[in-house]
Amino acid sequence: MEKTGKERIVWYDVVRLLAMYILVCCHSADPFNYALEGSPMIADVKFWGALWGSMMRPCVPLFVMLTGALLLPQQGPVGPFYKKRISRVFWPFLIWSVIYCLFPVFLKLLGGGPQTVRDFIPYADEDFLAQSLPLSLKHIAKIPLNFSSMDVHMWYIYLIIGLYLYIPIFSAWVEKASRKAKRWFLIAWGITLILPYYNYFIDPYLWGSCAWNQFGALYYFAGFNGYLLLGHYLKDTEWSLGKTLALGIPMFAAGYFTTFLGFRHMTGIPDFTEPMAELFWTFNSFNVVLMVIPLFMICKKVKVNNEKVKAMLADLTKCGFGIYMIHYLLIVPGILLMRAIHAPLGVQIPLGALCALAASWTIVTLAHRILPPKAARVIFG
Repeated sequence: MEKTGKERIVWYDVVRLLAMYILVCCHSADPFNYALEGSPMIADVKFWGALWGSMMRPCVPLFVMLTGALLLPQQGPVGPFYKKRISRVFWPFLIWSVIYCLFPVFLKLLGGGPQTVRDFIPYADEDFLAQSLPLSLKHIAKIPLNFSSMDVHMWYIYLIIGLYLYIPIFSAWVEKASRKAKRWFLIAWGITLILPYYNYFIDPYLWGSCAWNQFGALYYFAGFNGYLLLGHYLKDTEWSLGKTLALGIPMFAAGYFTTFLGFRHMTGIPDFTEPMAELFWTFNSFNVVLMVIPLFMICKKVKVNNEKVKAMLADLTKCGFGIYMIHYLLIVPGILLMRAIHAPLGVQIPLGALCALAASWTIVTLAHRILPPKAARVIFG
């Protein structure tokens, strides 16, 4: 689906590279945003964590939009589609979820204590800080139900499997719908992007939702399916470079400052809760969409003529899922490296993320070259 005839659609790879880098940046901000009160330079650490963390919210939406651009409308029988897509993500997801759950036990065997666990995973809960094999096994048994605090980034895999299950059904409409009908769907979805703020600041219930019903009037237009359609729709939408910049820069700025200032406001409230902290960082929110659309459209304008760069981008497609699986273990080493070389605090997150991405990519590339192809696919996707 990533080629037209024999010609590779390179800008898809550009979107993937951007999404992967800002995803690693987003996670590299976690040691800053979850730094304990009393840590050195805590105010500056929190500021830079909020600044970079807010800027990187388009990461997951870009991945979902790319999925929509590539897979909508889905062609061919449903069975082979499910087998190809779900099997590719399921086995690496299962293997690496187990590894993350056992990671505190491995650290204990190497002499690392609870603080070492927290250094790697800032929000590891008490079960994992105990570094107990039985407690880790308990969380492994829960993998079919949900992710754990050691592998929070695996939430996306549950999401993407759900989207894969949904795509053949959604495709039946997408294939027949006019551009106008798709726009109306996106408008309805756009209204739902404001609901997180309505539900928090005004009323938790709207349009028929209540204590015994969570499925309000626009429920079926809400969620990441909107990003699927948005990616499909914008794939065939052409803006000039001038229009892209004229519309994109104000859109991104408005979305970013809403995200950043909103996050700073909520985390500045004494005894704020996790839902409060995440409110303005919600992926399905209007401010994040304002940031995502310009990035997606600018990627479409990127021209790559160098064959080595094209090959590198193609390799990212092959290695991308494996990079996603392992990168979280390399986030803290990347940040520690920046601190060891005395990089300015304000650039430690993007530079540390660059190191973590490069290291992850190198490991997965080497694995694909060294391991038998089937084993590499099972472990890294």
